[in-house]
Amino acid sequence: MELTAAAAWLNTSFASFDIAAASLVHKLYDLAPGFFTPFMEFVSVLGKGGIFLIILSLALTFFRKTRRYGTAMSIGLLIAFIVVNLFLKVVIARPRPYLDEDSIFYQFWTMAGQHTESDMSFPSGHVNATFATMVPLFILWDKRKSWLALLFGFLMCVSRIYLCVHFASDVLGGVITGTVGGLLGVLIASKLPAQWYAWECKPKVGRHERV
Repeated sequence: MELTAAAAWLNTSFASFDIAAASLVHKLYDLAPGFFTPFMEFVSVLGKGGIFLIILSLALTFFRKTRRYGTAMSIGLLIAFIVVNLFLKVVIARPRPYLDEDSIFYQFWTMAGQHTESDMSFPSGHVNATFATMVPLFILWDKRKSWLALLFGFLMCVSRIYLCVHFASDVLGGVITGTVGGLLGVLIASKLPAQWYAWECKPKVGRHERV
């Protein structure tokens, strides 16, 4: 596969960073493959196709008490999806790290379970979607709990490198695009009319039920 100029630049410019990060994260495999491999697979599944994050965002939007979180998360997710999945991945077209059978990434990938992805590598869609939703949650949620949102984002980053379905630079790109999308989601959500946050879904009461 012939590389695009952007993909070739990423491979060259971030080669040392990508190898160092993958080697560092893969030490988790050396410590306890029986624990970390299924754990990283589970974390990664939560970002698959953005399904869990979409459901979470919509669920929070449904309830008045959490509507600000859900609205900002939904908007951020939509923006991040358009920028990454419909534009950057297509234009940059960076191949997955495990496709180079002569690389250390291929060795790590083989050991971590040989998970495959159908689209291009840069930026990470899982990480992009995670940060597009977790950044608004971190900003708007109770500060005693909001750190959990960033912890989830961090674990998603580690899982994608651990499974060797992404270069570390792909993950970094996903953090940046997702964070920007999330911040825009917070900004746009703050401009919506108060009526949007005031409505509440209540069952209709029939005449015979009224007191």
